Amino acid sequence: MNKDKLIFLDTETTGNDSEARLCQVAYKFEGKEAEGFFKPPIPISIEAMAVSHITNKMVADKESFSNSAMKKDLEKIFSDERNIFVAHNADFDARILQNEGLIIGRKIDTVKIAQYLDEKGEIPRYNLQYLRYYFDLDLELKDAPAHNALGDIRVLEKLFDYLFEKMEENLISEEDILEKMIEISALPVLLKKFNFGKYKGEKVEDVYRKDARYLRWLWEQKEKAKQRGEENDENWIYTLEYYLK
Repeated sequence: MNKDKLIFLDTETTGNDSEARLCQVAYKFEGKEAEGFFKPPIPISIEAMAVSHITNKMVADKESFSNSAMKKDLEKIFSDERNIFVAHNADFDARILQNEGLIIGRKIDTVKIAQYLDEKGEIPRYNLQYLRYYFDLDLELKDAPAHNALGDIRVLEKLFDYLFEKMEENLISEEDILEKMIEISALPVLLKKFNFGKYKGEKVEDVYRKDARYLRWLWEQKEKAKQRGEENDENWIYTLEYYLK
């Protein structure tokens, strides 16, 4: 397929909160890869360091993203409304970029596409590295190390290709597939199974029939976390509201 208007992008950040800033960004656009490390305006949290292994010392002498050539390049790319932002958990990366002053338009979220195509709820987890091995994507670890922005965009592109081929079974036109992916990515996904907690592995529909109080309690916890600005787990909120209505 023609990927000229797709920008595959991943960030490593100071944390997961609403004020988080990037410390590494990598992207691929028009067949070319770009990567950069940056000194964020706030410290990298220990939790984030434990995942990305990017420390405050590592970026102490780096330039800020706000003054970088990479930001100018991304501003130019995103200014073209024909271009489509592709990321795993795209809303998070889009929020990080928006915190850096970039405006993101159309998005494709490979998490939501994988969830949408998993009609029977058979996939236990949807994080990028799990799907990398679940779908047996053809990538050497040395070429795509985990929790590194550059490595992650290489996995991301392979995952996108795999999901795109799956959608080709029902849609013929490349343009139709991309538009469907954008549509799916803009809406919450109805989840089929629990992948956590005491009902892990069970269908949400079955849990609702035998323990609707648990669904009500979980919805309240998700709503409270959203209101506190800690997490907006829109897929679970939508799923729980669907059954509790």
